[in-house]
Amino acid sequence: MSDKRFVNWEEYYQLCEALACQIAASDWRFNHIVGIARGGLRAADVLSRVFKIPLAILVTSSYREDAGTAQGELQIATSLSMVAETLRGPVLLVDDLVDSGITLQATVPELLKRYPDITTCRTAVLWQKAQSVFAPDYCVQRLPDNPWIVQPFEHYDQLNIAQLQSDANLS
Repeated sequence: MSDKRFVNWEEYYQLCEALACQIAASDWRFNHIVGIARGGLRAADVLSRVFKIPLAILVTSSYREDAGTAQGELQIATSLSMVAETLRGPVLLVDDLVDSGITLQATVPELLKRYPDITTCRTAVLWQKAQSVFAPDYCVQRLPDNPWIVQPFEHYDQLNIAQLQSDANLS
């Protein structure tokens, strides 16, 4: 892994807005947004609000060790959390980034298998690392290397509730 790259909230939301503009410029229309939790939740939420498209959540997990910095075996939840009865038509699958690419590489065919009424599934991310084996349809920054991107919400990976209460003098 290369150096760390720190991203603040302002830059994060600018990237989300740039991703929205890139998707809009493609003139592709979609019926649902599926956000991959946890990393893709915020970007998917922004896109859902901007495009006024329903948001579904799919939980996956592969980064569990070392405060979420070491990749292990990919787990994909067996169900989606959504208001719609099912997914159908064109679907946009959103994650924060493609690191190895394994998550999106496995998730796209899994969604198509579970929801046969999906006609197309495109992918959108903020960052694509050089080592990725998967090329997303939409990406704001294609990186020439593989830095660990420290996103603003990762601050909470190092905290627990006792520390928060102590720091805030709350109990």
